[in-house]
Amino acid sequence: MFQSFDVTSTPQFGRERVTGLRAAFSDLGTDGFLVPRADEYQGEYVPRCSERLAWLTGFTGSAGVALVTQSQAVVFVDGRYVTQLAEQVDRSVFTGGDLVDEPPHVWLPRNAPKGFRLGIDPWLHTGAEVRRLEKALAGIGGKLVFLPHNPLDKLWSDRPAEPLGGVIIQDIAQAGVLAKDKLTAIAADLKAKNLKAALITDPSSVAWIFNIRGNDVPHTPHPLARAIIYAEGEAELFLDKRKTKVEAEAYLAQICKQLPPADLVEHLAAASVNGRRILVDPDLASYALTDIIRREGGEVVEGTDPARLPRARKNSAEINGSAAAHLQDGAAMVEFLYWLDNSKPGTVTEIAAAERLEASRARVGQSMQNPLKDISFDTIAGAGEHAAIMHYRVTTASDRLIQAGELFLIDSGAQYINGTTDITRTVGIGAVSEEQKRLFTLVLKGMIAISTARFPKGSRGCDLDPLARIALWKAGVDFAHGTGHGVGSYLSVHEGPQRISRLSTQELLPGMILSNEPGYYRPGHFGIRIENLIYIRDSEEIEGGDMPMLGFETLTFCPIDRSLVLPELLTRDELHWLNDYHARTREALMPLIHDKDIRVWLEKATLALSH
Repeated sequence: MFQSFDVTSTPQFGRERVTGLRAAFSDLGTDGFLVPRADEYQGEYVPRCSERLAWLTGFTGSAGVALVTQSQAVVFVDGRYVTQLAEQVDRSVFTGGDLVDEPPHVWLPRNAPKGFRLGIDPWLHTGAEVRRLEKALAGIGGKLVFLPHNPLDKLWSDRPAEPLGGVIIQDIAQAGVLAKDKLTAIAADLKAKNLKAALITDPSSVAWIFNIRGNDVPHTPHPLARAIIYAEGEAELFLDKRKTKVEAEAYLAQICKQLPPADLVEHLAAASVNGRRILVDPDLASYALTDIIRREGGEVVEGTDPARLPRARKNSAEINGSAAAHLQDGAAMVEFLYWLDNSKPGTVTEIAAAERLEASRARVGQSMQNPLKDISFDTIAGAGEHAAIMHYRVTTASDRLIQAGELFLIDSGAQYINGTTDITRTVGIGAVSEEQKRLFTLVLKGMIAISTARFPKGSRGCDLDPLARIALWKAGVDFAHGTGHGVGSYLSVHEGPQRISRLSTQELLPGMILSNEPGYYRPGHFGIRIENLIYIRDSEEIEGGDMPMLGFETLTFCPIDRSLVLPELLTRDELHWLNDYHARTREALMPLIHDKDIRVWLEKATLALSH
């Protein structure tokens, strides 16, 4: 089983570990130290050996940073993790900070003394982060100190070894474009811009460019690797050969030089001499790497990772693969929902539900000869008050029975060779209150608004975000997360640059896959989220219209709990969309389901509603 519920959360050691870190400040010449969640590759998921934030504080969320000074220890998180932070850290040692409204670079000028010296590990921070910190410290006469080693690594005596996950080739049937053609296109663009090379530091971009997948971090099938792509066409891939077998090595030898990761510094330095211009994405590359280029006399040309946008704009093979993966995943979800609906309230725990869903995905994957490779993120399975924690992660300590009269929220996803899935369904266990049904229906209205949106070319994620919230706003409520994130093609379940959120200024382009997941959360009581994946396509012509429009096509097919819908709150068009969606779901999934009882359940779960 891939699901793991108990992660390294050790708040009982927080005081001892913070004391040890503070003891090192004098020798380091610092007054404080910053501990990000990020690793050297700046990915969302990090290997166990890089879980420094969790080791120090006990906080295991996917976004956060700790600032430790001689007198304070602050863990900054966003709204998704406020409750989790309170539960996981020793509050006598750590205080909570706001990662959005008052991140470290804002907090420091307001709270740190004059002349404050902040130590950082330059491999764990991007160039953009360093600039913000330097500007903040300059305002108080302070200084950023780049440390030659990470002091936590010396304190962490039982730190796990670096991962050596095996690398496989992503076949052209799934990739859609040959790696050599991707490399040729990138090289041509570099040459046109008078650049010597591009430094690729995002492992997902490396995986996409070279059509390979790996197993170094949880849930995201990329290898921890970097690359240098030269304008003249050569490519160097810094990937440990212990991760590649004969077939993968032979494949890579045709398109690049495979070199040990330790050789990156030397090769990057050599590429940078004599003022050569190197393209680097400042939001993705560690500051240590840009420092190497500048020290050797090279010019750091800041720009977007050349694979980032092409990777986000899926080709037809990737879209078709994702659609097939979602149908398979939908069949597994139906099998799970049937089981849950036929389980007696008060007999199923949150962990049991998550394990059952994963088992369904594995069984369906085996029967369809498209195996489940992994879950795409840690399943969120929350009942009652736990559902109100947006990114709740059940553990054996927090596990509870799912009781009658509660809402149960399950947000999960899977990795298949042909696509990455992410789906949330909120279901009522027995009879639930009219208030919960009302709010569920308002969330559904927002989800339908995004699903049916038509928007001009050039629209951004921030332009569409209000559509998901208007019904909730009219009721005086809202949700504290984005409406949608990008999703990769058998890669990261959270992919940029595309998003639907208040702050997203990225233009929405055909081929981009996004989640559509409005919600509502009442702390201590219940939570609601409904999520489908969608992709952007050219819209059909609108009669009387005079400009080209874009729209969304739905990838996810799975029943939405009809018992929670108040039809009288839906417009005629919204009700039509829901009934049509359920008819399409029934038509698409029924051929994949062979159990008679489950087929009967699916038929009932997708019946039309009326006013």
